[in-house]
Amino acid sequence: MPTPRPLALSISLVSALIVANAQAQQPPIAQADTLDILTVTGQAATKTETPFNETSQATSTIEREEWESRGARTVQRALDYTPGVFTNQIGASNRFDYLVLRGFSDGSLSNTFLDGLKLMGDTNSHSSMTVDPWFLDSIEVVRGPASVLYGQASPGGVVALTSKRPQFQQAGELRLSVGNNSQRSVTFDLTGPLGEQQRIAYRLVGLARGADTQFGPVEEERYAIAPSLTWDMSDATSLTLKAYLQQDPEGGYHAGLPYEGTVVNRNGRRISNGFFEGEDEYDRYQRTQRMLGYELEHRFSESWTGRQRLNYLNSDVVLNQVYAFGWAPGSDTELTRYYSGADESLEAWTVDNQLEANLSTSFIDHTVLVGADYQRRNNQVSWPSGAFPNIDAFDPQYGAEPIDMYAPLREDHELKQTGIYLQDQMAMGNLRLMLGGRYDWVDITNTNRDSGDASALDDTQFSGRAGLLYLFDNGIAPYVNYSTAFTPTSFVDAEGDLLPPMEGKQIETGLKYQPVGTQDRYSLALFQINQENVATKEQPTDPYRAVGEIESEGLELEAYTHLTDNLRLQAAYSYTDITYKRSDDGNEGNRAIYAPRHQASLWGHYAFQSGALAGLDAGLGVRHYADIQADRANTAELPSYMLVDATLGYDLGRVGLDGMSARLNVTNLTDKEYVASCNSLEFCYFGAERGVLASVGYAF
Repeated sequence: MPTPRPLALSISLVSALIVANAQAQQPPIAQADTLDILTVTGQAATKTETPFNETSQATSTIEREEWESRGARTVQRALDYTPGVFTNQIGASNRFDYLVLRGFSDGSLSNTFLDGLKLMGDTNSHSSMTVDPWFLDSIEVVRGPASVLYGQASPGGVVALTSKRPQFQQAGELRLSVGNNSQRSVTFDLTGPLGEQQRIAYRLVGLARGADTQFGPVEEERYAIAPSLTWDMSDATSLTLKAYLQQDPEGGYHAGLPYEGTVVNRNGRRISNGFFEGEDEYDRYQRTQRMLGYELEHRFSESWTGRQRLNYLNSDVVLNQVYAFGWAPGSDTELTRYYSGADESLEAWTVDNQLEANLSTSFIDHTVLVGADYQRRNNQVSWPSGAFPNIDAFDPQYGAEPIDMYAPLREDHELKQTGIYLQDQMAMGNLRLMLGGRYDWVDITNTNRDSGDASALDDTQFSGRAGLLYLFDNGIAPYVNYSTAFTPTSFVDAEGDLLPPMEGKQIETGLKYQPVGTQDRYSLALFQINQENVATKEQPTDPYRAVGEIESEGLELEAYTHLTDNLRLQAAYSYTDITYKRSDDGNEGNRAIYAPRHQASLWGHYAFQSGALAGLDAGLGVRHYADIQADRANTAELPSYMLVDATLGYDLGRVGLDGMSARLNVTNLTDKEYVASCNSLEFCYFGAERGVLASVGYAF
């Protein structure tokens, strides 16, 4: 089979960037005088401070400056330019951070970690947690299985969020923003030391934000605040206390419409990408989440360090939604509508205990990590349902009342997981060898509160990883790794018991390159992932069986380079071929949904540092998505689409307003109308229309 053209173009682009960088580089000492050297680590992949080109697994790190310059207001938008990550699973919806990693959508809401601890939402419900990127310093994506350190996780990878932390230097920032669709927000960030001895530092971060959406009367609204304290109890011991409180009175839009009428015409007509199929009086999504936790670290000696991280999470979710489900029989214009509701209360604990040792034996340097963690989650849910009158998709009339309302399904979803893990990172000259193993005890119970019927899973799992990397003196590092993952499901068999967890295994090889003394990073990864025990059944009325298999294989390229002190480029390309390798439902051999076969992006950012334009910076980016299946039967495919984003900023200190700056961000610059993805031929999701946001900030 000939090599796809986008793949060849991307390889050529990365090669050209490497060559251009090498030609433009000054000697390392001279370059160090003009560029701040940034040490990028693969901490989420190893739970230790491991440099990017010594981590034998594909990782990407996105710093706050990058996503803020692009105007990203959610974690999924912050990852728009990251290889191996599809961020348009539900199109223009901002309710959850849907992230499809290497084609796997089963863990898109369950594989997010905050400061090393899992955000314990319930993916079998509407209680999935989000953290606003204003409260974050960086985001790291680990592509491929990471169960060896984190327990249950999708084989596609994990997303690790790092919070803003208290600083022992006084600083602050205030920012005001306005934009189209009535976007408005005020944010602040304050930090500094407390007391004469300056052993304690604080940070207080907050925001208030609201906006209309492109979908009729639907709105988004958020209020959040995050106080934290760091106490350097001694030169060897530190304690950080933190809290995160977020209230979303309006959760925005989250619905889909039929393929016929959105992607292709319905009797010569298309549904508007701003069409609202619900009822304003009945549509609500309200979420309140509260997190409290601490991080304790003690250095016993130069070689031994102990850490404990704990987080408590509590959330309440209320949902009322009138949604469409296909075209009404016998009608050319009307959609069938139903009602879905939820009242949920979730409580969760997570704790991770670590002991890290840096040891030397003979010619081998060891970084050994021993850990034990515990996760517990209980979610009490009540799910009413009903039916609503049809609605005309081309001439909607609102104000309908429900036809039928049914008694709610009331359940308790409880999960307990205890894991112990051991990892040894060995350095032998230029050779790096990583070995890791983990054993988990997983207990899941879903109980019907009315009937008392329960579905249960009591399972044990072993996860492992082995990685080998050779670091050449010039910064080039080829590597290979093997790793495994497990993902519990919510499906039950003929006896009413939960199916065993899906099990994934990956073989990955790649090449990393970080020129010595620079911030530049280049990476190439080739991978194959097989996931077994996937739930499947022959007929819709049959019970599920854990006999399916999904296979994902592909290639990922990423280049992050400073061609000059002023010009930064970021390029990425992903080729992902993910298929249902074994299945009872007739889809065997078909490609999976939510997985573009080709995904490419390029972002360029230029900062003027002298002359008449000094203080001005500008950025332009393009994102391309192609070959997305609309349904599991592969009966239809979405048209490819390309999106353009832009930014323009100015340091107002250049005109005497010290500390002030202004920025204009535009996403989907050409206002392209497109369907981002489909779950089936009944549920396709419109992409976001053009977004314009202007901000003024004051840093002090």
